[in-house]
Amino acid sequence: MDKRENSIEISKVEFQKMGYQLIDTIADFLNNISNQPVTTSKSPKELQSILGNAALPKTGKPADQLLISASKLLFDNSLLNGHPRFFGFITSSAAPIGALADLLAASVNPNVGGQILSPMATEIEKQTIKWLAEFIGVSPNYGGVLVSGGNMANFTAFLAARTAKAPKDIKEKGLYGSKQLIAYCSKSTHTWIDKAAILLGHGSDSIRWIPTDDSNKMNTQILEQTIKDDVAKGHQPFMVVGTAGDVSTGVVDNLEAIAEICKTNDLWFHIDGAYGIPAAVIPELKALFKGVEDADSIALDPHKWLYSPLEAGCTLVKNPKHLIDTYSSHPEYYNFSLTEEGGSLNYFEYGFQNSRGFRALKVWLALQQIGSDGYVKLISEDIALSKYFAELAEQHSELEAVSQNLSIATFRYIPENLELTGNKRVEYLNKLNEILVTKLQEGGELFLSNAIVKEQYCMRTCIVNFRTTRKDIEASIEIILKEGLTVHKALSFK
Repeated sequence: MDKRENSIEISKVEFQKMGYQLIDTIADFLNNISNQPVTTSKSPKELQSILGNAALPKTGKPADQLLISASKLLFDNSLLNGHPRFFGFITSSAAPIGALADLLAASVNPNVGGQILSPMATEIEKQTIKWLAEFIGVSPNYGGVLVSGGNMANFTAFLAARTAKAPKDIKEKGLYGSKQLIAYCSKSTHTWIDKAAILLGHGSDSIRWIPTDDSNKMNTQILEQTIKDDVAKGHQPFMVVGTAGDVSTGVVDNLEAIAEICKTNDLWFHIDGAYGIPAAVIPELKALFKGVEDADSIALDPHKWLYSPLEAGCTLVKNPKHLIDTYSSHPEYYNFSLTEEGGSLNYFEYGFQNSRGFRALKVWLALQQIGSDGYVKLISEDIALSKYFAELAEQHSELEAVSQNLSIATFRYIPENLELTGNKRVEYLNKLNEILVTKLQEGGELFLSNAIVKEQYCMRTCIVNFRTTRKDIEASIEIILKEGLTVHKALSFK
């Protein structure tokens, strides 16, 4: 007998038939995505009812039927971040080539933890890392690793910074007994740093949240003074985090000034560019990102503004030896020697994971399909659409544009002839806009999120979406005005 009898294997003919059918179904879904609601209106209980509450089946079901039913479940009951009126959070419309890449990657199924387990996949990831470094304007000699997303990209760099700047015996003795290691960041930095400090044993008191200036950038004068104060107290500063596109308003810190402070004080300079750093490819924005080339590490997420499907985050490190110093481990059951020429590497020495999926393929293929010029066009258009959102908001008396940076705009709905003043006005508008965001998210016509800007609850739109057009922006403004009036009337009668 040449083959084992089992229910897993699918014959070539059946695989082709199911594959073609699935591709046709996906193609129809993508072609008609703009005609679908942005998100489902069904409650968790309704979704549970649709899914059913059956026990784990003892016998299998035909694969073709399972694919048909799974497709319907997902297409009819998901939030569609590929929809042209999805502006929420920072999840991009995914490039279709990325979906095909994930199918190809899963078919080969390389474990990109060891070079021997993934010969070509390792080389493709290395090239992807090099291209990403070139893309954002730093040396292609930066090394790095692809991870799941922004949290893990920043975590990976955080530990590399600690290894580089902490006492040399930290691996053996841990944090106990050493000076308190202090990290510095703007008050608008993403919550990943709080999570990192807690989970990695530093404690939240080890973070210095530096106030921002009037433009919402980190106040570098206060940063300098805070570092001096901590040194005087006997603490050990070890890293400063600059943000290249904060998640609420899209502001880019003064990276050049932060880099200089880090050089003066021998601190690790990390840039959280998970969202905004791809905009460094645009010639007109080069000055905004000046200083990026001095970063010791950079976090960026291809699944944000490079239009990759989830999951695809990336940590870049100027000297990749810092990753090896941090993560390398060689138990006796690892037979992963690197004796070949050509700079081979084992990615398990670059980060948290040993077993790793082939995330790089979808990024690598998209970078080639689109090219740097194509990305300049797409990212520039996203920024222009965000500015258009803010401009249209400013043209309507019931809307107030609050901020616009990169591809993020924030604004508020303010009813006409609102007679409230002082604190009552502030409280009412915050409540109204909070309810309005929820109603818009539930409505399915568009999807946006929220931001708190100068203690004001705002609607927030982030455009990292190659399907969005000016017509989508215009339609969204009308939907917001209509729903805003409805919410205001409902609140007024309470």
